[in-house]
Amino acid sequence: MTTFSQLQELRLEGNFLHRLPSEVSALQHLKAIDLSRNQFQDFPEPLTALPALETINLEENEIVDVPVEKLAAMPALRSINLRFNPLNAEVRVIAPPLIKFDMLMSPEGARAPLP
Repeated sequence: MTTFSQLQELRLEGNFLHRLPSEVSALQHLKAIDLSRNQFQDFPEPLTALPALETINLEENEIVDVPVEKLAAMPALRSINLRFNPLNAEVRVIAPPLIKFDMLMSPEGARAPLP
């Protein structure tokens, strides 16, 4: 990944990924990442170290908890899509007053539509 240090957009949707390599933190110019329809159970925290990141798509994963404070500190973040993840109630309550960006969430218990 360090070979692509100027990369601005990364689309890895639908690849059965469950974690990101720590080298993703070298992508200091990354503005958008699409990790939808993968198998993440934990929020990929290396993303919180990317200063230019504006958009994160994690729709249809298995993420329960989100590092709300770290996301709130991201200077460029404008939108994070967490629809169709089994987010815990704490994230749903704590996140809205702390964040300055759009956080898309499905209603509690919602399931992704069948393909």
